[in-house]
Amino acid sequence: MGQALLCHYVSSCALASWHTVAAMAKVRKKDALDYHTLGRPGKIEVVPTKPLTSQRDLSLAYSPGVAEPCLEIQKDPSKVYEYTARGNLVAVITNGTAVLGLGNIGPLASKPVMEGKGVLFKKFADIDVFDLEVDAADPDLFIEVVAALEPTFGGINLEDIKAPESFYIEEKLKARMKIPVFHDDQHGTAIISGAALINAAEIQGKALDTLRVVVSGAGASAVACSRFFVSLGVRAENLLMADSTGILYEGRTERMTDVKLEFARKTDARTLADALKGADVLLGLSRGGLVTTAMVEAMAEKPIIFALANPDPEIGYDEAKRARPDAIVATGRSDFNNQVNNVLGFPFIFRGALDVRATSVSEEMKVAAAQALAQLARLDVPRIVQLAYGAEFEFGPDYIIPKPFDPRVLHCVAPAVAQAAVDSGVAAGPFDLEAYRERLRAMLDDGHGVLRKFMIRAARDPKKIVFPEGDNPRILQACRRMVEEGVARPIVLGRPERIREVAIEHEIDIDWDTVEIVDPYFDEQRETYVRRFYEKRQRKGVTEAEAHVRLRDRNYFGMMMVAEGRADGLVSGMGFHYSDTIRPALAVIGLAPGARRASGMYLVLHRQRGLLFFGDTTVNVDSSAEVLADIGEQMADAARTFEVEPRVAMLSMSSFGSVKHPDVDKVREAVAILRARRPELEVDGEMQANVAVDQELRERAFPFSRLTGPANVLVFPNLDAGNAAYKLLRELGGIATVGPVLLGMAQPVTVLERGTDVDTVVLMTALTVVQAQERVPSP
Repeated sequence: MGQALLCHYVSSCALASWHTVAAMAKVRKKDALDYHTLGRPGKIEVVPTKPLTSQRDLSLAYSPGVAEPCLEIQKDPSKVYEYTARGNLVAVITNGTAVLGLGNIGPLASKPVMEGKGVLFKKFADIDVFDLEVDAADPDLFIEVVAALEPTFGGINLEDIKAPESFYIEEKLKARMKIPVFHDDQHGTAIISGAALINAAEIQGKALDTLRVVVSGAGASAVACSRFFVSLGVRAENLLMADSTGILYEGRTERMTDVKLEFARKTDARTLADALKGADVLLGLSRGGLVTTAMVEAMAEKPIIFALANPDPEIGYDEAKRARPDAIVATGRSDFNNQVNNVLGFPFIFRGALDVRATSVSEEMKVAAAQALAQLARLDVPRIVQLAYGAEFEFGPDYIIPKPFDPRVLHCVAPAVAQAAVDSGVAAGPFDLEAYRERLRAMLDDGHGVLRKFMIRAARDPKKIVFPEGDNPRILQACRRMVEEGVARPIVLGRPERIREVAIEHEIDIDWDTVEIVDPYFDEQRETYVRRFYEKRQRKGVTEAEAHVRLRDRNYFGMMMVAEGRADGLVSGMGFHYSDTIRPALAVIGLAPGARRASGMYLVLHRQRGLLFFGDTTVNVDSSAEVLADIGEQMADAARTFEVEPRVAMLSMSSFGSVKHPDVDKVREAVAILRARRPELEVDGEMQANVAVDQELRERAFPFSRLTGPANVLVFPNLDAGNAAYKLLRELGGIATVGPVLLGMAQPVTVLERGTDVDTVVLMTALTVVQAQERVPSP
């Protein structure tokens, strides 16, 4: 799978919520540094979008051909969006003066954070980013630098700039620049918390214009949220703000600024506790532990408590719920209900703004984003989201804002923002809303989201998975990771002293209370396993003496642990030939009821075409028509497990009779067998690979084909073809592949490729756990 897939499925989760205690607890210094150094340093790269394979290509990409678009843009500046990437390019810009919880660490040290922000833009909204770390602590110098970059970018995301300078910088840049300028630290939190407020007030039966709101904190986020709450309908006079000195009240002079004066109110309250008496809403953007149970007990009936300080909220979620069971509580943490997470906002706001060439982010666009998120939370939650998080969600006190990995967020928020940009006059019309939604639906269908959801599903009910290669350092690294991420309960086989030595040699810090070590030579169940194995195989030519020998093989021993219920699944193969793992699996575990044979499948994660399934890639060498039909059936069922509706193509060197050969006849016969067996499946063939995946070509040349779209389940005529195909795609095309996934087994068995990297081991283990959860034939 490699580092590319790691970037997609780890960064999209960890970076999006890395403020939280739960995420930070899992991050070790060495892991974090390795993540940024392994392979190409950093987290991003620039990839050409046009071919550069000939002298002609070079002359078009650069001199002399590049002069033509330059001259066109000179005549008509709007052509820059046709001839360059400006319309999908955002600058993430900082001076490093307020970097997360790290403070003023300077622009150079802030670069990993800015790259991380770029990864989230790309992951969630397919927006390209250049991160710019500017050595300009002086606000006016910073403004001049950023303003001078306007010709390069379609939008500006200001990041991690300390207050109050951040207000001044954003105000001046918005006035000078004709592209969207957005300070996410202010407005991102405001929009997401605003969406949460809309729904919380609805559930609690309170109108926005009647809410008494108390804001703990007076920094950039607190100020922006307060202003935004007023835009949503909260009455300004009903909002009190507190800084570390106390309530901002009329007449106060200590530590007051122009921004704070905006929120000074005529009130007798002088402390946060005073202000919270009878208040409807607490918005915390200050520091952990600041709010006591007595304070929230003094709030009005059915209060709304948003404790958003990170990593520790002003009052803990459980503590607040115990003190006020009638409260709706939200935090910035991913391990509790109602996480206020900025990743629900900025990627989609910029997506909508860029796509209509907005000249700014208007207040109407921000309100539209909040309202769209609020409305989305009220809709029925798709099964794909329920499965991803391993829980049922229904609009109510425990679910007031959508989940970050809900794929509907892109299709919901970006169109609302784009429409608001047109309606508010910061973008030109006309705007076809439905056509735009359809374009967005196809934008990010690359399959990675499905895989991440399997990681989340595994973590909801981790199972015992046995690893015969317990003294392999990559297996041990993977075991530590899967314990930290909660996706499995590992059992490693081998000599305990040697396993611990390997962990020390490779600086793998494992809590041995969380990883069980079993020594097959001295395990108390060894003789039982030998006897049971002999009983299974005595009529297959295995003697009792041979059974003793076989059970010295850790693969056989691990399979017996699964067969006897001591483990829920097995992952092996990193240091073995494939046959050395599959043979014990077939001998001990056997086929699932109703399965005619085992087969091997790879998942191919294609950027444009989404998730594809290749098979057989590992098990059946030269398949008959009957075997090909079996493989197609197993793969179609597996595709549905991965939440993909299968369109099965039986591949051949021929398309619908174009070549006469016995090999072609075999594939055609397989199609007939599978159609007769499973008439509800979309299956067709024989067809060449390009015909299978090119719907336009197939409709033009073979309009009678039964496939309603590009094939996503590709059944190869033999193992040579399937094995070569996925490896060529991976090595020459740079396309991520995941596998092999072993189909047809009675219990979950995963056979790794030799040399598999740690990240793939973790992912394949998660898939194995999900199989065990379902207790159905693989996967």
